[in-house]
Amino acid sequence: MLSGKRLDDIVDGPPAQSADVAAPPWLANTRTPAERDYDRVRFAAPVRRLADKTQVFPLERNDSVRNRLTHSDEVSALARSVGTHLAYSFLPDRGIDGHQRTIPALLAAAGLAHDLGNPPFGHRGEEAMRHWFEARAAICFGKFDDGQPPEGARGVELRGARDMRDAAHRRPDLIQDFLRFEGNAQTMRLVMRLQASTNGFGLNLTCGTLTALMKYVVPSGSAVKSGPVGARKVGFFASEAAWIEKARQEAGLAEGMRHPLAHVLEACDDIAYSVIDTEDTVKKGLVSFSDLMAYLEAAAEGDEGVKFVVARSRMDHAAVRSARLAPSELNDVSMQKFRVHAIGTLVSALVYAWGERYEDIMVGRLDQPLLEVGPAASLVAALKKFDVEHAFRDKDVLGIEVDGFNKLQELMSMLWRGIVERESYADPGSKRSSPFADLAYRHISENYRTAFEQAAREDRSVPIRYRELQLLADMVSGMTDSYAVFLHRKLGEYHVGASLRKV
Repeated sequence: MLSGKRLDDIVDGPPAQSADVAAPPWLANTRTPAERDYDRVRFAAPVRRLADKTQVFPLERNDSVRNRLTHSDEVSALARSVGTHLAYSFLPDRGIDGHQRTIPALLAAAGLAHDLGNPPFGHRGEEAMRHWFEARAAICFGKFDDGQPPEGARGVELRGARDMRDAAHRRPDLIQDFLRFEGNAQTMRLVMRLQASTNGFGLNLTCGTLTALMKYVVPSGSAVKSGPVGARKVGFFASEAAWIEKARQEAGLAEGMRHPLAHVLEACDDIAYSVIDTEDTVKKGLVSFSDLMAYLEAAAEGDEGVKFVVARSRMDHAAVRSARLAPSELNDVSMQKFRVHAIGTLVSALVYAWGERYEDIMVGRLDQPLLEVGPAASLVAALKKFDVEHAFRDKDVLGIEVDGFNKLQELMSMLWRGIVERESYADPGSKRSSPFADLAYRHISENYRTAFEQAAREDRSVPIRYRELQLLADMVSGMTDSYAVFLHRKLGEYHVGASLRKV
């Protein structure tokens, strides 16, 4: 399960280039494969772009409020610390030793990478993308209600729709990849395919890290909301399915089984966003520290974990009141103390639950999130509910999210013109058939365009329309919040007059 083999070790691809220059005698590889994985993720451009992606509050101007990068860093730190405990204390007691450097680094890498595929504007961005694909099902997938194509459809658009419709009779998952688009699956695609590399395997991570990164283990056609936890969302797309299967086999995972460390990754993600989103909600002044304490006491009355965290937090709050701080500063300091107690309690609950359900985890029998079967289930449930009621549904947050939703819809339509308005359907790189289409296509990442054109020419296992839709999803999900707003405005300035066409 901790396999150090990389994608290029298990998947046929271009032959590796051998070095003609002899290495100096002092040059040595001082890092384990998992430590190299962490470094590859840490230095990848998509990680830097997370700094301008929404965690909870879109386009937030308060630098102390979290974004996707700070959230991912915190998940990575928590995962590494839990991994250190497992590798040094828990597993050696059960006769499993020798992974002291591998497990912490592997979990740190997975924690840092777990949100790389999320589009701008958070989960609202995922909804916007799914809505765009569904609203244009006729031209995207050939779903002609009356057997006739939509008015105005012609040329490349019409041929692509028909090809996709015919292919979907054999492989319905091709359509579900877009109607059920998930940032989790896009993360796997990004690290395996989209990052520029010399061998075509993206970051070329180890099979151990790739499989631990998968919180969900089913393709788009198999996800069920009420099923086992690993099947509740889409884990990977059709385009990566064959590679995923090879990586899972190399890691020794049965079909449908989560990697044992994926349970830890999910729990650390839950801890980070439930506690930290609560802290940021208070930091923005939407509620106060006292409001939170009262809410927790009412929501989980009598629960020992909640009672402990609330009592310790109130004690610290009372201690700092004597400093006569301003109300906002008092809230801030008190929430820092609350964060310490809440995270400490939940991490201990995670480790306890891991020990209690260890046998089930190792054979794939645990079908629930680790924190939900642990002793602090009430605490994490109350925090998540608090975040929904007081942060996610704040009218200002909702307003910005709706604006982002609308902008993404319009931006996708403009970029779609750049992708499909071309002279030759069979040659995706052929000349664009309108000046606006050429402009829009040139604004798509060159790496993504190259991957699209090469795959459409060389791999005919799926229709070109699938590649076109995937290029659109790759481009949009890779944008930051501010770049999506910028590109929407820029392309919109030219999408007027003779350049305007309904899509």
